[in-house]
Amino acid sequence: MPQTDLTFFGEIDPPQRLLMGPGPVNAHPRVLRAMSADLLGQFDPEMTGYMNQVMSLYRPIFGTENRWTMLVDGTARAAIEASLVSLVTPGDTVLVVNFGRFGLLLQEILARVGAIIETVDAPWGETVPLDSIASAIERTAPKIVATIHGDTSTTMAQPLDGLGELVDAAGALLYVDATATIGGMELTSDRWGADIVTGGLQKCLGGPSGSAPITISTAAADHIFTRRHVEAGIRAAGTTDGAGPRIGSNYFDLAMIMDYWSEKRLNHHTEATSMLYAARECARIMLGEGMEARYARHASAGRAMTAGLRAMGLTLFGADATRMTNVTGVYIPDGVDGERIRTMMREAFEIEIGTAFGPLAGKIWRIGAMGYNAARHKVLITLGALEACLRREGFSLPAGAAVDAAMEAWEG
Repeated sequence: MPQTDLTFFGEIDPPQRLLMGPGPVNAHPRVLRAMSADLLGQFDPEMTGYMNQVMSLYRPIFGTENRWTMLVDGTARAAIEASLVSLVTPGDTVLVVNFGRFGLLLQEILARVGAIIETVDAPWGETVPLDSIASAIERTAPKIVATIHGDTSTTMAQPLDGLGELVDAAGALLYVDATATIGGMELTSDRWGADIVTGGLQKCLGGPSGSAPITISTAAADHIFTRRHVEAGIRAAGTTDGAGPRIGSNYFDLAMIMDYWSEKRLNHHTEATSMLYAARECARIMLGEGMEARYARHASAGRAMTAGLRAMGLTLFGADATRMTNVTGVYIPDGVDGERIRTMMREAFEIEIGTAFGPLAGKIWRIGAMGYNAARHKVLITLGALEACLRREGFSLPAGAAVDAAMEAWEG
């Protein structure tokens, strides 16, 4: 049997990069320290106590009083898939509010579920007007309406006020993916009338990817539990012809996960202890900072970033009115090799900025300032480095203007 050369597989020692792309971002040191705490058994009273604390900590972050506010073990996509798998019965009509790459992701998951997919669309760089959504709901009579809150592929944030009322009046349920905005832009799940909202740690919450906060309304929980009871009846009757509301996933069955997070503590999986510690500390940091202060910091960072980029003579992508505060899209100047600039940023300055998807690939950079990295000095360092890289590639721009403009804009 061949021997492994441990001198080649050395201890992990990654470079200390400043992650200023659309996510993930650098985790807060307090979160990393929390993750190093000792493990506990999943039914240890100390552990279940931490689980209860997490539920309480995330309610104000989601803007909800929902009893079912908890974590799904896995990346943010785990909670997205758990929500759709648990809400949607094969043959259900689902209306997707589609304005970017992650609206397409919702459609891909729904196709696997067996949903009848309808969309109401906006061009990349715009959002979908509420009256267009209302018309689409009337036209399609969906059982579920699904939308992204902030789509990092386009850097746009879909306005959600009034949407829940439309969905409720149609007798449907509303799902919102807030992966890119939770912790950085205000979430008001109850005011929106959203039935399920999901997130992730790796962006504005300033943690590592691997745990997905979720909140579930009473109406959605009733729907999920009722579906589980019907499914159990089908199984007891021996119906195996594919009819009925059978849930194809065990791991992503929200009814089973909710039982695990309930007082019953019915075993479903082994809780990802270190990730729970991380999620708990992310929430403690946010609430300790103060939610309004947190949102204002992200707004200042976004305002400074956009001002600095414009002062370089660069053109921003998308509509200002619906731009996310924490990610900015900017056109790569004509004649500039975008990937060469990204490589130079990484190799010369240890700074990562993002590329783009689909129709925007090779056309824009996506530059984030979120979570632990939504800090004035990190925005200024990033702008200064980008300016230096562009100048080295022969792009003419006013020296120092970006940092000056950003410093002025930070204060609003």
